Amino acid sequence: MKKGSGATASIWVATSELHSRPPLGADISAEVCVVGAGIAGLTTAYLLSEEGRSVVVLDDGPIAGGETSRTTAHLVNALDDRYFEIEHMHGAKGAQLAAASHTSAIDRIEAIVAQERIECEFERLDGYLFVPPGDSADLLNKELEAAHRAGLKGVERIARAPLKNFDTGACLRFPRQAQFHPLKYLSALAQVIEKRGGRIFNATHADHFKDGEGVTVKTGKGWAVSAGAVVVATNTPVNDWVAIHTKQAAYRTFVIGVPVAQGSVPRALYWDTPDPYHYVRVEGEAGHEVLIVGGEDHKTGQADDADERFARLEAWTRERFATTGKVEFRWSGQVMEPIDSLAFIGRNPGNKNIYVATGDSGNGMTHGTIAGILLTDLILGRQNEWEALYDPGRITLRAAPEFASENVNAAAQYSDYVTGGDVDNVQELTPGTGGIIRRGVKKVAVYRDTHGKLHECTAVCPHLGGIVHWNHTEKTWDCPLHGSRFDPFGEVLNGPANTGLAHAD
Repeated sequence: MKKGSGATASIWVATSELHSRPPLGADISAEVCVVGAGIAGLTTAYLLSEEGRSVVVLDDGPIAGGETSRTTAHLVNALDDRYFEIEHMHGAKGAQLAAASHTSAIDRIEAIVAQERIECEFERLDGYLFVPPGDSADLLNKELEAAHRAGLKGVERIARAPLKNFDTGACLRFPRQAQFHPLKYLSALAQVIEKRGGRIFNATHADHFKDGEGVTVKTGKGWAVSAGAVVVATNTPVNDWVAIHTKQAAYRTFVIGVPVAQGSVPRALYWDTPDPYHYVRVEGEAGHEVLIVGGEDHKTGQADDADERFARLEAWTRERFATTGKVEFRWSGQVMEPIDSLAFIGRNPGNKNIYVATGDSGNGMTHGTIAGILLTDLILGRQNEWEALYDPGRITLRAAPEFASENVNAAAQYSDYVTGGDVDNVQELTPGTGGIIRRGVKKVAVYRDTHGKLHECTAVCPHLGGIVHWNHTEKTWDCPLHGSRFDPFGEVLNGPANTGLAHAD
């Protein structure tokens, strides 16, 4: 376990220390090109290579350097959108398939760990769902019945979670959940892919996708990959403008890591039921255990109060757990919330040979593994009973109110065009800070670097024209429409935007 530094250091490893391969330097071809070297991309590449298919993986960062490096790595079939809600949205059969697919994902990770002898701290353990003090426990009964109908017969209601200093009250116990070290796992998958002849290229940005009988992926340096199929596994798709993005919303979720005395918190997964909810686990080896606590979500680009959210997480944690020191880790991650609770995995709407995996809904490690299993079957022409449930082109009529709400919220963000800036002039910006300045009819994103030099870009997101907002904690420009994010100098970090902010005139 690597100790990070700064407000956005993940407990797993500093991004700069993630292993990286050289960039693509020539035109090449393969049976399948995977764009994105996170959990969904590398699992897909691993399973396809296991089937003997030639695979190329492209990523503009290092292995697992995106949102996978920011996960808290809960491996669960206890879904935070609740089985009674999934049953309402997708019917009894849909809930059963959701439970079976997430269970299969955990099993597949365990099998891969054993088969490849991966040392990644994989551990089976129980998970406990409880309600906040004073809230009715009726939700637990409702979820227990729905979980049983979905096929999770081992779920049971018990008097309290096994915590000495925190009486959770009645809770549900979900057996055979798991946790692991995600970057150790994916580093091993990458090595296996390469041993089988697969090729991985980092620092390689996929710029354009041309679909047809085959697919061509053009990169930022002008090189191209020709393939029979392409998988876009970039957290949110960067290959289209609208098809998926109106059906999911981007949220930032916040996490802290606090030292605890060895064995003082039983190794298990813990979750409560508010919206946003809290999620808890223990990480570390003998003599240095860290309690990982997350929550306090907000829509990306629609709040800039991370310090307050971290403080609330810390207060919530210290009220309930016997923590032993200062917060050692603080970071946030991007969660894509689909309007009907389940990921979008399959053929991209309107395309023949382009597939997508997105909509993690806070369960990225299992949804990403489901993506690997399902996309492998689809690309190889095999039937898979999960296909319709996760179809990116699906229309869930019962999610219509959520669809309307999310898109009204997105449309409302265009009002930023007629508001003033964050600051009146650049003199207000201290080194290491940014802000939006209005100049006539235009808005400019201005960043003053640590040496005092100013860097100016248009404040207009190249995806669908939202006005970006400055994120003081992570020093990024975040779009409040669909979650695109850019570094202080305007270079794109997260889709759906696939290019950076244009330099200001």
